[in-house]
Amino acid sequence: MAADEQSTPGTHHSAPLAPLPDHRNVNTAWWQELWRRHAHITTPLRERGLKCDIEFGLSTYIVRAQLADDSYLIVSPPQEPLSERPPGDPEGWIAFREPLDDQSSFEVFYDSAPSDGPSAVHRPEVRNGSSVQPLIAAIDHHLAQLGLLPHPLTSPEAPHPPPAAATIRPPAVPDCPDADRAIVYTYGDALRALTDQLNGAASHADAAALLHQVLEPTNGLLAQLGEFFEAAEEKAKEAEEKDGFELSYDFADAAAEMRNLTEVLHAAEDRMRVLTSPAPAPRLPSTAAGSPSRPLRVPPPTQPRHTR
Repeated sequence: MAADEQSTPGTHHSAPLAPLPDHRNVNTAWWQELWRRHAHITTPLRERGLKCDIEFGLSTYIVRAQLADDSYLIVSPPQEPLSERPPGDPEGWIAFREPLDDQSSFEVFYDSAPSDGPSAVHRPEVRNGSSVQPLIAAIDHHLAQLGLLPHPLTSPEAPHPPPAAATIRPPAVPDCPDADRAIVYTYGDALRALTDQLNGAASHADAAALLHQVLEPTNGLLAQLGEFFEAAEEKAKEAEEKDGFELSYDFADAAAEMRNLTEVLHAAEDRMRVLTSPAPAPRLPSTAAGSPSRPLRVPPPTQPRHTR
């Protein structure tokens, strides 16, 4: 179906995704664009066997997935106050389970929305912001505890088996008796070696394995760079002076950029893997050899279903 193709372009799954919703909006352009903007949420849930839909909440769109006990998993941006950020890219995510027979009673088990005000409760996940990886990990953990996770990723049928790790050999550090006159960039050289391997990759599958080293959301280079900048942020704060705090904000922004890149490129590895090189053009006989996307503007469903 067109909406499914737009949501996960070029991806490959070794286990079937849960089906798309079956309402009439699925075939409309505005719903397909809305679905595409939430693919980083719906695709991991569908990989786990959860059938998802996009609905309008109190002030913006939410992801709703039905669970085996007829309750619902809701993944929602902050609904109040109204955010100006586009659908699918909020300041943080809120995940809760809503019983079928009592929509006013629900249990929030993950909340990375910003905490403002003197009475705000400090939640460790606030630092995750809009990052999807910790959100999905929390959903996995919560639903597994309740026995409501149809396809845990540790099962034999789990999709996306990790590719064979690329062999990366950081260059040996030469002897540098005069540290003032010689600087060794061990980690930059290691990344340069990875870049050389990518330039010389024999196939797109080999290139995807190299991308895995950078884009894997937990141990990949971007994730570790995010951790690096967060450590630098904390180190700058230890100075307890104005410039140290200002510097910590710069490092915090850098860490957020790394997380954002991880989210933006979450499907790049799979898309690279399924690419094919064009066949060489046949040689004829007797011849000599020789856009920034625009903000989404979509109408709400006819009868929006509200969360509480």
